[in-house]
Amino acid sequence: MNNKLSRRTLIKSIGLAATGSLSGSIYSLMASESQDFLNDDIYDFPMLGQVRLLHTTDIHAQLNPIYFREPNVNLGISTSSNMLPHVVGTTLINKLSIQPGTLEAYAYTCHEFEKNAHRFGKMGGLSNIKTLFDRFRSQAGGVANTLTLDGGDLWQGSATSLWTRGQDMVEASNILGIQLMTGHWEFTYSQEEVLSNLNLFAGEFLSQNLRIKEDSLFEDDYFDLVRGQNGIGLFDEDFGYPFKPFSIREIAGEKIAVIGQAFPRTANANPPEFFPDWSFGIREDDLTTLVQDIKRQYAPAGIFLLSHNGMDVDLKLASRVSDIDAILGGHTHDGIPLPVEVESPNGKTCLVTNAGSNGKFIGVMDLDIKNNRVNGIRYQMAPVFDRLIAPDPTVEKFIKRLNNRVYDHNIIESRSATYSCNQDRVGKSFDSILNEKLAKTSDLLYRRGNFMGSWDQLICNALEHEYASDVSLSPGFRWGTTLLAGEWITMRDVMNQCATTYGETYTQKMNGSQIIQVLEQVADNLFESDPYLQSGGDMVRVGGLSYTISPKNSLGNRISDVKFLKTGRPLLPVENYNVSGWAVVGDFPSGRLIWDIVREYIIQTKNSDDVFSVGDINHPTISGMQGNFGIYQYQGRQV
Repeated sequence: MNNKLSRRTLIKSIGLAATGSLSGSIYSLMASESQDFLNDDIYDFPMLGQVRLLHTTDIHAQLNPIYFREPNVNLGISTSSNMLPHVVGTTLINKLSIQPGTLEAYAYTCHEFEKNAHRFGKMGGLSNIKTLFDRFRSQAGGVANTLTLDGGDLWQGSATSLWTRGQDMVEASNILGIQLMTGHWEFTYSQEEVLSNLNLFAGEFLSQNLRIKEDSLFEDDYFDLVRGQNGIGLFDEDFGYPFKPFSIREIAGEKIAVIGQAFPRTANANPPEFFPDWSFGIREDDLTTLVQDIKRQYAPAGIFLLSHNGMDVDLKLASRVSDIDAILGGHTHDGIPLPVEVESPNGKTCLVTNAGSNGKFIGVMDLDIKNNRVNGIRYQMAPVFDRLIAPDPTVEKFIKRLNNRVYDHNIIESRSATYSCNQDRVGKSFDSILNEKLAKTSDLLYRRGNFMGSWDQLICNALEHEYASDVSLSPGFRWGTTLLAGEWITMRDVMNQCATTYGETYTQKMNGSQIIQVLEQVADNLFESDPYLQSGGDMVRVGGLSYTISPKNSLGNRISDVKFLKTGRPLLPVENYNVSGWAVVGDFPSGRLIWDIVREYIIQTKNSDDVFSVGDINHPTISGMQGNFGIYQYQGRQV
């Protein structure tokens, strides 16, 4: 072996540094790290202590390895400004003390993404995750010493998850050995489907912040639903818990408590019709009481929060609730190898982590326990590099079986009877439908970022083309995979951007004031200074209009200078315009499904060489954010 720092040592060093137990001298060593990435075993994670927690989150039903470009815009506001996770590009590279062009830079940042993607390949894939799970369990001394957790957003985000109503991912999670999970997009199937899936889930679903509505506890319908699902959905009638709020597990002879925290603003971000009997919230006071009750009744060695709050919420929560040793977080899709140390009210330290999205990372947390107390924590992130891992044959067999399934009349794609089942797909295998080649992309197709991506522009363009609309609106979902320039766009890729249970589209008249109000409300969800009032997601994507956004301003004062792109004419408050869109949170519209519209648009607008080009991307002008570490190589204007 050469005299450069091995990747094995590098990865272990990152984990040690994350807990503050490593001197700064390691960072100078990292600078000499080898780029000969195939030579060393990067997944050698020797066990520290007695208990190992394995954590994934926000996989969004991605069965196969994918490309996923990290954001170049992830703005932090107020106390979150220039703090993790709101650090991107080369600033993040410097903060992590890694070199550009390395595996780690590729995994955690957008810097030179296309160049590094060609070099290092795809990431994620459930068969790769299963291989690493088994390896990390073995390194810990076996399954008896490990606990495997998923932070939610597991069941939705692909065609197969939509067509099976999440059952494919339940089966997959059982194969992976997921023992505890919480949720968010899981709730965007019907309540009955959620409970039915949990009947099939081999682990436990946890949520301390989910309640059965009081009215539902006094009606028969909900109890009938629960009885039809073997009692799942009514864990504690007295406290209104549909699911267990926490689980006590004995791992390696040590008692561990894990509390579940589902996405607290699900009812704001997603259609409430899917969960009419459930209510959500952060419920900080309830969590505080629960933690103390767990300490008193069970005396565990450590208490951990399995959270889908989003990292900014987790950071605030950690500063306000005592005696949580660490938060295993999700929702914001940020892969952060360095946990943030937060001082809780009683002076103890809580480690706040986030394990990324789309199956790109596995969080590995080792617990050193002495005298029934967590004496030390080592947290490591394992980026899942497809080229470096032998796929698990059991998962590969499952994926092949799933892809061979035939699309039949029982499949539900839409809430609309007109589009519920696509007759053109009946009788075809999932694979044959999803492998349809639509066109070769001339552009990098990516999605993640606060404002606009090329996939988002494609969707907006397709809506305008379908409805001949003046303006198009598309939700700022954080999920969606990436395609490199020159690759074929398949139907699977389109579905990876759009496959939700509420993919119906609309066209309607809106005046200028109403359009601006939509932009202002979504901007407030994203840039409200109090993390507890943020609803998650990114800025609504806008087609046909340019605008300026001032994230630091207050509600009603963030959006200005709204003009039509083609003419430069201002948007007039009282004038009516044709507006198209999809993924409506309120009453569902009656238009065609977004993925079929996008598919046809690509086919109809590609050139004779089968090449498709998105064209210009409508990046808004960002005002007042110069010097913010959450913006890197922005392609729009800054003022």
